[in-house]
Amino acid sequence: MECFRFSFQMTIAISIDERQQNGSSTNGSVPEGAVNNGFVLDDTASKKPSNGTEVVHHYGPHHGHDHHYHLHHHHIREKPGHDYTDDVITVHGVQAHHKTNYLETMTHLLKGNIGTGCYAMGDAFKNGGLLLATVLTVFIGFVCVHCQHVLLNCATKVHMDQQSKGRPPDFAETVGLCFQKGPPRFRRLAKPMKLAVNIFICVTQLGFCCIYFVFISSNFKQIFDRYDLVLDVHYHMALLLIPIILTSIITKLKFLSYCSMMANVFMSLGIGITFYYALQDVPSISERRFVGNLNQLPLFFGTAVFAFEGIALVLPLQNEMKKPHDFRKACGVLNTGMVFIVSLFTCFGFAGYLKWGEDVQGSLTLNLPDNEMLAESVKVMIATGVLLGFALQFFVAIIIMWPPVQCRLNITKHKTFAEICFRVLIVLVTFVIAECVPSLSLFISLIGALCSTALALVFPPIIEMIVAFSEPNCKPSKLMIVKNVFILILALLGFFTGSYESLTKIVQELLM
Repeated sequence: MECFRFSFQMTIAISIDERQQNGSSTNGSVPEGAVNNGFVLDDTASKKPSNGTEVVHHYGPHHGHDHHYHLHHHHIREKPGHDYTDDVITVHGVQAHHKTNYLETMTHLLKGNIGTGCYAMGDAFKNGGLLLATVLTVFIGFVCVHCQHVLLNCATKVHMDQQSKGRPPDFAETVGLCFQKGPPRFRRLAKPMKLAVNIFICVTQLGFCCIYFVFISSNFKQIFDRYDLVLDVHYHMALLLIPIILTSIITKLKFLSYCSMMANVFMSLGIGITFYYALQDVPSISERRFVGNLNQLPLFFGTAVFAFEGIALVLPLQNEMKKPHDFRKACGVLNTGMVFIVSLFTCFGFAGYLKWGEDVQGSLTLNLPDNEMLAESVKVMIATGVLLGFALQFFVAIIIMWPPVQCRLNITKHKTFAEICFRVLIVLVTFVIAECVPSLSLFISLIGALCSTALALVFPPIIEMIVAFSEPNCKPSKLMIVKNVFILILALLGFFTGSYESLTKIVQELLM
């Protein structure tokens, strides 16, 4: 999810074609490999271009007038000398120009899961305690990985049932197809459940954007204060509006490709240097709590799930591999990568809380000394990296939200200007929400409990049960039922308690 964490879910670089009607390019021809990521389950059409290469197109409802974004799958036919640093964005992740190998996919997985959520793990350990938080972090990581495998299995199953030669379904489409092909009484929920996934993704992505405002402004405030340029953090947020709006109105994000690569480098260096500071002059372990207070555990849960929520990324990554089976096998990309990620988050949280104790901040960068050039460089690098990533996260929500808004308002003239106005409006909404948030750590916990929990822990067990009950003459095993009920109880408990505790503390701080 993270994303939010600085979700590198969009990865290195991005390209996207302009939105066109009737599935055609500006010259009226269908571009090679064009894909219209529509909002229905089964509407598909195909066409063979003159060169004989079969290309499958996926259209949404009324595909002649849907005004959706057209995304290019450049891997359909590689071109000699082509610059493959321009990857392709989808509503739920990244698709590369070419089929990726094991190492490339591993790189994308790590980028998509390591970000601001990692820096928040110190605060999570403060709420959970050194011992309990370590155990629970590993456990939550294991459950999240299991749910990702469940999603992959369900996507494979419904795609095979479709007997489709087109691209495999994404997260929302998988959920919709599982309900559509499930028991008759659940089929009417197919479209609402698919819509629900897209809504949660939009809220999560815009929540990330709100967190970015708070994260960047908090880091820049410390830097400016060091040089006696003291401003309230809210003024820093207001100043951020200018660069954020300018990057958010770019519709062809390939122009941000090299900025995104710089952001990746900044984030990697920042993690290493922050670890270096966390391991200096470490106090005795006896000075820290081993088990946190019971009423703080929901806050730990929200932050931990926020950090681990990268479930929307797994399907695009698997679909783009040369050997998709290598993604989910025992020692495949998913298991190996997530073992590293869980280990990193656990060590980062443990070291951060052990070093700074109850003074640990919502981002470990805020605990770095303010009188050292190296520490200040980390804050600048991380804040800049997150700033460069705002437009990428924002774009994911826009390509889900704008097409139905455009259709509902029947916008046929000045479409580019209308979309820019819509983008600016949504940026202002995220800004206003961020201005109302008194605490970075509480807002991260709220987004994690409210949205990340639903995506990572609620939808996967539900669709697994739906698929299992749809099998003719076959019922799910008792073990599957018990396992999924346990995950759902855990998820709903964290969902309600985490949201309640976060909202309560946010209101309390606002009233202080």
